[in-house]
Parts: sequence; structure tokens; C-alpha cells
Amino acid sequence: MSAPNIAERVREHIRQRLGQAVERATAQGWLMGVGRLDPREIPVEVPRDRAHGDFASTIAMVLARKVKEAPRAIAEVLARSFEYPSEYINTVEVAGPGFINFGVNTCWLHEAIIAAIEDGESYGRIDQGGGLKVQIEFVSANPTGPMNVVNARAAAVGDVLANLFDFAGYDVSREYYINDAGNQVDVLGESCEIRMRQLMGEDIPLPERCYKGEYISDLARRALEEHGEEIRRMDPGARREFFKEFALKAILEWQKASLERFGVRFDTWFSERVLVKAHEDEEVLDILRKGGFLYEKDGAVWFRSTDFGDDKDRVVVKSDGTTTYLLRDLAYHRNKFRRGFEHIIDIWGPDHHGYVARTRAGIQAMGYPPEAFEVLLLQLVTLYSGGEQVRMSKRAGEFITMDELIDDVGKDAARYFFVTRSTDSHLDFDLELARKESQENPVYYIQYAHARIASILRQASSMGISERPARLCRLDLLDQDVEKELARMICLLPDEVAAAVRERAPNRMARYALDLAGIFHNFYNKCRVIGEDEELMQARLALVRATKVVLANVLRILGISQPERM
Repeated sequence: MSAPNIAERVREHIRQRLGQAVERATAQGWLMGVGRLDPREIPVEVPRDRAHGDFASTIAMVLARKVKEAPRAIAEVLARSFEYPSEYINTVEVAGPGFINFGVNTCWLHEAIIAAIEDGESYGRIDQGGGLKVQIEFVSANPTGPMNVVNARAAAVGDVLANLFDFAGYDVSREYYINDAGNQVDVLGESCEIRMRQLMGEDIPLPERCYKGEYISDLARRALEEHGEEIRRMDPGARREFFKEFALKAILEWQKASLERFGVRFDTWFSERVLVKAHEDEEVLDILRKGGFLYEKDGAVWFRSTDFGDDKDRVVVKSDGTTTYLLRDLAYHRNKFRRGFEHIIDIWGPDHHGYVARTRAGIQAMGYPPEAFEVLLLQLVTLYSGGEQVRMSKRAGEFITMDELIDDVGKDAARYFFVTRSTDSHLDFDLELARKESQENPVYYIQYAHARIASILRQASSMGISERPARLCRLDLLDQDVEKELARMICLLPDEVAAAVRERAPNRMARYALDLAGIFHNFYNKCRVIGEDEELMQARLALVRATKVVLANVLRILGISQPERM
């Protein structure tokens, strides 16, 4: 049983039977005007509310437009025409305005338990992507200071999303874009050079445009310690250039170290300077000019982005001859496509909302499919502790750094809390809750479930109990509601992965992990595993082992550790 999506198998079974029910009802004259129905288009979903059955279909609502009958009446006709009991289906009921709810026998749950144990770390993997080459670019903070909590949320969301795409069968690449060719790097060098002069006793103010965190003074002090004599011999221009490169290198090292602590590793760190040096922005200008998408006005060069749905045309070359960020962004995205990526996902801050349409317009003007470019706008984070907003960092001066957050609550709690809300929702991060080592803290609660399972399995091993292969267990003995619910959650992991990728919703995995842990804790309180009748004990050990596999797989997707003891 290699990496099956058992829920999808049951869904396909229901679709086929519903298709046959439609044909039967049409042949008997109960339904008219349906026409040919592709079973793949029949909607069958897993309801969140168990009262609505194991699976449900809204096919009656879909057919109502064609049949010109009330959905409820159509649903009742289809329920009468549906042949059951079958391999999977026990009950068929009509509910509400026309839902058809299906009760499924427990054999599908048994298959899931067996599959989870036998497939191990690959259980839940699906082939939704078919190897499509996807690039996810995220964080991409300016290299002018330490990572902050906004960067940390982008890092967690981007990394979990990339893990999900990998789990769903895509060929995923994580990329960080280093903005090292803009004015901000010049200002960084100036800031460090002035702090160095202040350290040497000069009475010189720090201009308002400069960076003011203590880390700038730290960099200046380090430069003096390592290169003092060399710096003193430099002329002002060379010294400013030295500090620009010195600070840029040091801050990139800090950022990489912070991300490494956070469990985030990029396949590519792409420098903006590479684009400039290769004149790729000029190549984009040439492409747009040949396409007839440029014109001159007020001494500047404008891109006809309104031809592609933007609300106004955009400047790509200013009147002073300098290029705009838009032109370099288009060169960067052209570079991505030229490297063979078939779909591009950028995770940007909410302040970049206005850049989406113009970037997509440029991508289309260059001849690439606009639908291959996607932007997720990630909302901001507010930190709270004791009900009060946390505002200031001692080292950065203006923000809480990623390292300070990790030091405070730990990597696991930070990563989990950052993905609990959808990307388009503002996140209020409760530091006090994240610090707690109790079941109030959802991360502790989830990890405690994993550790509890490990304890049960260790206890069984220490007592000389040998776990029987799941295929040889009497899984039909798992007839308690909580046992069925736990097996049902195990079965639904591939579905959750598929939905999280489809909806670009890492928060679904955070919710799934919490739900699974909650059901397991309930099972633990209601069902004894060791000390029961041998057959029941072996069946429950299989259920517990399968739960451990699934919980560990989900925690790995979330980038959170899976403790064996707590």
C-alpha cells in the first residue's frame, strides 16, 4: 500500500456511485435535462462537523440549475437511486437544503492505520504537483539590520509553505533575494562610518536618514578592532566604500545565522548586484521597447502597464537616468523564469499591495504567463506580553529581533504561533502564552501528545510486548467513538496537505496538529492500551503507532521538533 490517499479513494468510490445514481434516475424519468455528467466533477468533501457524515456531496445543488427542481427533491431522488451498502458506504442520508451525507464503514480507517505505519515518514505525501518546478521567495529583508519579528513570520510561513509543496509532489526551491544594489546599502555604510568617527572622538551628528540601532555601533567597533590601522589610512571615499561592504557582509552573516537558528534554510541567496552587473535590467528595457510597451514623458521612460490591467502606467527609468525598483524586479523575475521555474510565489508585506499588478503586467509584457506569478501578502505581527504591547528592542532600537524572540519563547513556539493565522490576517502574538510549559500552550500540548505516545511505546517494549504488524491486528476491535475519530484524523492527513497547498494555508496544518493532539489526549484518558486483552491491546498499539507517525510528519512540515520525552 504505497503512499495512498485513502480518503480520495473513498471519494472516488462515492463519485462513481453518484454518477451511476444520476444515470439510473435519468433512465427512470426521475431526473430530466441532466445530460452527460463527468464523475470527476461531482463534489464530494469531508465535512468538518461529524454530524454531517463521513463524506458529503452538494451534487443536488449543482444539478438544480439544469434540472430546474429544488435541490432537496433532487437529493432525495439520488439517495433512492444510490446503491448501498457497498465496499465503503453504510448509510446515505439527505440533510438540509439538499446535502447528501454518507456514512462510511470502518474498513477505510483500518487501511489508514496500516498505511501510516507501513509508509512512515512518507505517509501523507501526495502527487498533486507532478514535479512542477516551483520557486518560493520569502523574507528577502534589506541587508541593513538584524531580522525582526515581521521577517520571522515571513520565514515561518514561507518555510512551512515550501515544506507543504514538497510534501504535495512539487519540485520546490526556496530563495532569498539580497537587496544589495540600492541606496539603503549606501546609507548603511554611511551610518557605520559616522559611528566609527564618533568612537574615535569626533563630534559629528548622525543624520536622520541613517540607521540608529546599537548594532551599527557594534559594527563600527568591530571594524576598528579588526581593521583599525587600515581604516585610518583610507581617504573618505574609500572608507565609506569599505564600511558599506564590511557592514553588508556582517549583516548577511547575522541574518543567515538567525534563519539557521529558526530552522530556515534557503536553496539560493540571489544578489541584486548580479542582475545589475549582467545588465539584465537593460535587457528587460529592450524587450519592452521592442514590444511597443514603452514611451517617454517628462524626460522619463514609462511602461504601458495599463495595457495589462494596471490602474496606471509606471516609470521604469527616471528623468535623471536612474532605473526604478520595478525595472529591477522585472529583471529578477525574468531571471527566475529563465532558470526554469514554472510557477513563482513571492511572499511580500502588506505595504507592497500596489506592486502586484504592475509586476504581473511586466511579466506578461515580457511574454510569460501571468498566472505563473503569484503573490501572498503577509500581514504584520504585534507582540503582547501580560496584555501589554511589546515595542522596543535593546539592540535594534526600533524593533524586536528574531534572535530575541527565539531566546524568549524558543524556535518551536515561535514557528507554530506565526502560522496559526491565515496569511491575510494580522497576528497578535501572545509571548506569555508561548512561554508556558503547560497544556494551555498549543505547542506544548501538541508535543506532549507525541511524547506521551513515545512513553506508551517505550513502556510496551520494556514489558517485553512485541508490536504485531498492523495488517495482522484485529483493527475491527477499535469500535470506541474516540478510536474511530483518531483513525479518521490519520486518514485525512493527505487531504489536509492537499487543501493547505491549494489554499496556500499553512495555518491548516497548525490546526490539524492541534486537533489530532486533542483527539489523542481524549483517547489516552478513555482507552487503556497496555494491560487490555491481547488482541485489543495490539489493535490499540497499532492505532497509537500510526498516530505517532502522523503527528511527527505534521510537526516536520511545521518545522517543529518531535520530543520523545517531556
